[in-house]
Order: sequence, then structure tokens, then C-alpha cells
Amino acid sequence: MILLVSTNQTQTRGRLKMPMVKLLNRYAIVLGATFLLGACSTWSHSEVKPTTSAGTGQAQSQSAAVPAPGEAVVKSDPTAILVTKEDITDRKYESLGDIKVTVNKTTLFHPDPTPALVDVQLKEEAAKLGADAVVLVRYGTVGVSLFSWGSLDGQGRAIKFVK
Repeated sequence: MILLVSTNQTQTRGRLKMPMVKLLNRYAIVLGATFLLGACSTWSHSEVKPTTSAGTGQAQSQSAAVPAPGEAVVKSDPTAILVTKEDITDRKYESLGDIKVTVNKTTLFHPDPTPALVDVQLKEEAAKLGADAVVLVRYGTVGVSLFSWGSLDGQGRAIKFVK
């Protein structure tokens, strides 16, 4: 009888261990899949600084760079914003601010960030300011960092054309 109880306890313990192992395996699989799928994206960082001086000789208004309290900024359509490495000299504009963005890839398997992806982020940030264009765009080099398998920096000046 003691042997029988001992055998039953071993089997009971064996039965308890097996479902726990399966449960832990399932949690590990779900957690791993969540991490893997959650990390399958590119991400970006941006920064906007109002300009304080007209470096290009074009018209600039401080009120355009920093809206008055209670004044709403009319957002632009990001797809309609012009992005150029050059300055625009044939039209007058107001400088709204300098924009810096960083586009990152999260995993080794994603393609490296490109200037086209940086342009998309520059357009989105410029649209938030109500800009018509981003001029004097500059790109960094693709590099690996602690939190990213590749990142590319870009910067430019958001402008609004004067009518």
C-alpha cells in the first residue's frame, strides 16, 4: 500500500509537471512571437526647433515660427510638401523651423533606411507646422546603434511661402 501511494504520488507529480511544462512552453512561444512581430517595424524620431534668424536672406517672421497662444496652426497635406536639398530663391518664404528626424530599422532583416524614408518623415513633421516645403535637406550616414540595426538622420528647414 505504501508502494502504491508512492507510485500514485509520482504519477500525480508527473501529471502536474507535464501540463506546467507545456504551459510554460506555450507562454515562451507566445512571448517570443509577440517580441518578434512587435520588433518588425521601422521607427523614427523627430525634433523641431524654431529658427531665430534668416540665414538665407528670405523673409521670416517670428510669429510664423512660434504661433501665438490660442492661434491654431493649419496643418498641410504631407504629400503636397516639396522636399529639396537646395534653397528656393525664386519665391519669398517664411522660415517655420529647423526639423531633424531619424529613421531606424529594428531588426537585422529589414532594409536599411533610405533618404526616401527620411523625406517622408520630414514631410510629416513639416505638415504639423503648416509648411509648404522643406529646403536645405541634408542626410547623415547609415549606422548601427545600441537600439537599432541601422539608422539614418535627416534635417531641413520647414518654410511657408509668402503670398
